[in-house]
Amino acid sequence: MTGKTIILGVTGGIAAYKAAEIASSLTRHGCNVKVVMTEGATHFVAPLTFQTLSRQPVVVDMFAAPKKWDVAHVSYAQAADLIIIAPATANVIAKLALGLADDMLTATILASRAPVLIAPAMNSNMYLNPAVQHNLDLLRQRGFQIVEPESGYLACGDRGPGRLADPDKIIEEAQRLLTPGPDLTGWQVLITAGPTREPIDPVRYISNRSTGRMGYALASVAALNGAQVTLVSGPTNLPVPTGVKRIGVVTAEEMYQEVKTRFPKANALVMAAAVADFRPKRCSQEKIKKEKGLVLEMERTVDILASLSKEKRPDQITIGFAAESSDLIAHAQEKLKRKRLDFIVANDITRTDAGFATETNEVVVLWPDGRQEHLPLAAKKDIAAAIWKRAENLRKELLASLPK
Repeated sequence: MTGKTIILGVTGGIAAYKAAEIASSLTRHGCNVKVVMTEGATHFVAPLTFQTLSRQPVVVDMFAAPKKWDVAHVSYAQAADLIIIAPATANVIAKLALGLADDMLTATILASRAPVLIAPAMNSNMYLNPAVQHNLDLLRQRGFQIVEPESGYLACGDRGPGRLADPDKIIEEAQRLLTPGPDLTGWQVLITAGPTREPIDPVRYISNRSTGRMGYALASVAALNGAQVTLVSGPTNLPVPTGVKRIGVVTAEEMYQEVKTRFPKANALVMAAAVADFRPKRCSQEKIKKEKGLVLEMERTVDILASLSKEKRPDQITIGFAAESSDLIAHAQEKLKRKRLDFIVANDITRTDAGFATETNEVVVLWPDGRQEHLPLAAKKDIAAAIWKRAENLRKELLASLPK
């Protein structure tokens, strides 16, 4: 999203205060944010708030004297990569459905060819009114993107649909619209993420430092680009990405059983989880007292990916991860061959900017034919998008090679 110009339209509803968080987040993402407020919005939040957060002048009056000589709504419309309306009131939704342009915001939208993302927020009865629903349907037919409001307690005291969608969800939708990603429409995707925990007794377990961030990023990007995603996750503190079905597990055996059951229907399996290689051979049913000491006899857990790769169809893709602390390429190549993967993603976990607990990653993609592709340090969602693009291209090749 860095360098993208986004018009943030703020209309006159109580949820206008949440638009400040959206403006701030877009600015932190490196966007050039231009805020356009309706007259009604200024009764809820002062323009100075958005001017401070966006570091740009805020436009309210279409007929105000311009800072420089241009036609404001046209210049904004031409510069926009995306227009977001949050909150979008019933009134502005109706204006857009009718094609009216009686203020700066609606005039800018009509003059722009940029995609428009609308986040409705209003009283439940207003939102459910047939006229409002009809107008939203008209806008969908014209290509407007709608972020559905949430249900819950409203400022008016009612409960029901009408709360502005979470700002993070709005930002996520904006990222999807701004980032040309792989086309995964119709894909059934199975992803594993996070650590496993292998119990020693009722209070102790063996685990690792995986946070699940890379796997969750892969799930989020896949869902945003049209895939039906099932995420089999070990214990994490991460929110479930929008549009993703999460299956919670704890042990390696539980993860294996869940993945094994769902693998036959998957077009792609991505094993991003840090699955324990060993587990205690025996688990005590009672807490082991420290006075008795603790000696563990270990046994191997099932190698989920190696096991399932033996059963994969010619049109299925299996992707692995190699998180290594030494001899990165050599260890990754060995795993790639032994597990018969379509490709493997290797990363050095000793790096402070690309390890388990970071928001960024730097990886090398290794292929069975010996190719190596370096993906430089980037946000984990950007790395995920690059991985899915390679999976998309690979599947096209696989399908083209199959007998007609």
